Amino acid sequence: MQRRPQIKKTPVETQSTPRVRQEAKPVVRQTIMTPAPKRPLGSRSGYVGQSQNVVQASRPIVKPVEKKIPAPVEQSLSLPHRSRKHRLRKWLLSIAGILVVAAGISAIAGAVWLQNELSPASDDTTKRVKVTIEQGASTTSIGTELENLGVIKNHFAFYIYMKLSGNANKLQAGVYSLQPSLSTQAIVEHLMAGKADTFSITFYPGGTVAEAKKTLLGLGYDAQEIDAAFAKMYDRPLFATKPLSSDLEGYLYGETIEFDFSASVESILERFFDQFENFVDKNDLVALYKKRGLTLYQGIILASIVQREVAAEDMPAVARVFLNRIKQGMNLGSDVTYQYAAKKLGVDPSPSLDSPYNTRKFAGLPPGPIATPGASALLAVANPAKNDYLFFLSGDDDVTYFSKTDAGHQQNIALHCHEKCLLP
Repeated sequence: MQRRPQIKKTPVETQSTPRVRQEAKPVVRQTIMTPAPKRPLGSRSGYVGQSQNVVQASRPIVKPVEKKIPAPVEQSLSLPHRSRKHRLRKWLLSIAGILVVAAGISAIAGAVWLQNELSPASDDTTKRVKVTIEQGASTTSIGTELENLGVIKNHFAFYIYMKLSGNANKLQAGVYSLQPSLSTQAIVEHLMAGKADTFSITFYPGGTVAEAKKTLLGLGYDAQEIDAAFAKMYDRPLFATKPLSSDLEGYLYGETIEFDFSASVESILERFFDQFENFVDKNDLVALYKKRGLTLYQGIILASIVQREVAAEDMPAVARVFLNRIKQGMNLGSDVTYQYAAKKLGVDPSPSLDSPYNTRKFAGLPPGPIATPGASALLAVANPAKNDYLFFLSGDDDVTYFSKTDAGHQQNIALHCHEKCLLP
């Protein structure tokens, strides 16, 4: 039996062999004549004596695909649960972030609001307000009182600041003069110090009752308290010759006196009356005025006119001029008297103003003082200079010119008073 010749096969290119482009080889065809082998049982018939063409060629290797094994049922069922949990966590983080941002914005806005509400309640640096802190007063009640009086902007901001600063129970009882132009922080420090505020009042010579009231208002005193104190009838020797219908004009003797803010307006006025009485008694003004034919009240009236007319060095001479005119029955003819009346009435000043204070129009002294006389004016009326002048004027050069006649007076006007003597 002949053996079947074996065909040498070309090795097949594996996946690991690098793909190198090779030239195509010619197909080898061989015709082999072999006897037909015995047909084994169960095999298909072969072809004996027929030529077989064997084609030698490369066959591609197909890489087996790995089959994915599905995850266990328990794992598969847990995936949706994890997804929901992840989404919930993400949602909660987003909400938390929003809340943090909102809280930050709110904190900034709150800080800005608080800072604004703690700023000064007023720009007026001259205004003062009298505030009384009672013993045992709560922070809330103090803040409310300060806001009602216009000292601070907001009592709630005051309360927050007191709590944050730890000063809620450190405010001291007392009477204070507070400035609304200060910040709430500065006011709190003032109240914590507990030192009673003091102030000085000077009713300047030449000042009026209206100006004195403004001074007290500026110190924080209530308008009703001021009016009541000025309207009160004071039983003192100083007012013995003062008409009951007249006010306190001329009696606020020009001295500087220090007070603490527990002082009432009435007690303040009493202190000034004390000073005035001491001056009157010390200089024996009642007796000296009597020698001039004047009561104490009339002497104060004349002294108030002298005070407004000229400087201190010319007051004795001017006082004598007025006394000379009174003695001769002449009108005082003082411009400052109708100017005072016009201001009090709220009208334009005029020499023809129909007012008993107008000494250009009416003879004698006006019904009351026109200002607070100082010591120089009061003493000038008590001890006037010796002269027989009936006229005087203050020139444009601030020199006082005197004359005995109207002709001489008109000549002085023409020479020395081109501006000041213009009416009114």
